[in-house]
Amino acid sequence: MKTRFNRRTLVKAGLLSSFSGALAGLSGCQQGDSLQAIRVGINTRVRMLDPRKATDALSSRINRLLYRQLIDFDERFQPQPDLADWEQISLTHFRFSLRQESRFHNGDLLTADDVAATYQSVLDPDFGSAHQGSLKNIRQVSVVNSKQVDFILKQPDPLFVGRLVIGILPKSLMESGHPFHEQPIGSGPCHFVSMDEQRLILNRNDHIRLEFIPVKDATVRVLKLMKGELDIVQNDLSPELVEYCQKQAELQVDWHNGTNFGYIGFNFEDDLLSQPAMRRAIAMGIDRQAVIDALFNGHARLAGGLLVPEHWCGVADIHGYDYDPQRAKALLKQVEIPADSINSDGMIELSYKTSNDPTRIRLATIYQSQLKNIGIQLKIQSYDWGTFYSDIKQGRFQMYSLAWVGVKSPDIFQYVFDSNAIPPNGANRGRYRDPVADQLIRLAASQQNLDDQAKTYRQLQVHLQESLATLPLWYEDQYCVHRKGVSGYRLFADGRMDGLLKVTKQA
Repeated sequence: MKTRFNRRTLVKAGLLSSFSGALAGLSGCQQGDSLQAIRVGINTRVRMLDPRKATDALSSRINRLLYRQLIDFDERFQPQPDLADWEQISLTHFRFSLRQESRFHNGDLLTADDVAATYQSVLDPDFGSAHQGSLKNIRQVSVVNSKQVDFILKQPDPLFVGRLVIGILPKSLMESGHPFHEQPIGSGPCHFVSMDEQRLILNRNDHIRLEFIPVKDATVRVLKLMKGELDIVQNDLSPELVEYCQKQAELQVDWHNGTNFGYIGFNFEDDLLSQPAMRRAIAMGIDRQAVIDALFNGHARLAGGLLVPEHWCGVADIHGYDYDPQRAKALLKQVEIPADSINSDGMIELSYKTSNDPTRIRLATIYQSQLKNIGIQLKIQSYDWGTFYSDIKQGRFQMYSLAWVGVKSPDIFQYVFDSNAIPPNGANRGRYRDPVADQLIRLAASQQNLDDQAKTYRQLQVHLQESLATLPLWYEDQYCVHRKGVSGYRLFADGRMDGLLKVTKQA
């Protein structure tokens, strides 16, 4: 049953009073409605403008506007040329050729020397790039001529081209110690102007200014949109706020299918959750479609695997376990339950950890209500992000929920599900150990034909669903909220903000 959010609902949730109070506080603000500025509301400051060290999603999306990469991805997430074409000379030898003349924002010509220097700096352990690990298979980067650069690998890797997504920087400025994190200089479609606590300013090549304005509170971001102090907000609002925006005459909400994979993680070292019947009972005891309809207003789709079906390794016909509470109750009878896992009401008690984000807590309470109907009492434990994430990495949980954001390469499966990828060696946080999964992961890594790889990765995803390595939930849609005078903004499945390069605004 869908949840309706009217004035009474907003009052009950405390949102209407928040809006009223915030509107009063904003009444004296200037609208600053400049034709030459597109103002984008973001939930935090941009952390890193050096693409060699950027790891968070927002910084990576901004860096795409400032720097160009050797390759990009098409709609099926297969590599395609950006700065350069490539040829595979041998199993371990790739040659990249710059496609056209490109210049950095300081006027210098971008050459193969800049490409080589960028990747050599990432590979330098003294530089401390977080991307060094994904490129550790590179034995050598060498310049052939001004337009060609060779990458020599230690061992074959058919997915190698898709790893070359670092923005290219000028060699001369890297050698002089230029502070790219404060004064970025790339060859992308936007030039850096300035950055302080209040905003990051970039200029497009058509002289339209992009202003990224941090506003931590989601309600205030919406209010600033309504007042005309912001033009666009992409994602990071609660479902109630998005629905509120859809009802405002001056605002418009646009949607696009997304790739962000939400899931519930299990601790496979736990006596209860290591039992397949227990995990299946939980999977069948949660009505995912009802959650999508009620909380996300239908703006998500059921997931069966980590990769979306349209990915070149995606599986079109898996969607997870169907809701079946009677079958779930029958499965619980097969579970060996330790005496200390039964509470005073005779129910199985499990702990569930989540962040203190209000939407995530609301989801946890829905799971709690649904699982109670099959005989499981979920004990919700919410923490600030740092504490929560530290507990998850260290295996201090029974169940938890997170999402994988912006995944493109299928080698994510080795990082997340391989028996050898338990933290700190990877992100196998649930301590999942499965010989069939390991065999398929290793087989895919050894295959040189991408069609063969795709087939193996599809088999792997079916096995991961059947064994419930995690409980797949859904792929949440991407959305943006913008003022009616804003047009031409395009959303992308992975959440990139490239739509800002074409967006326009009426006076």
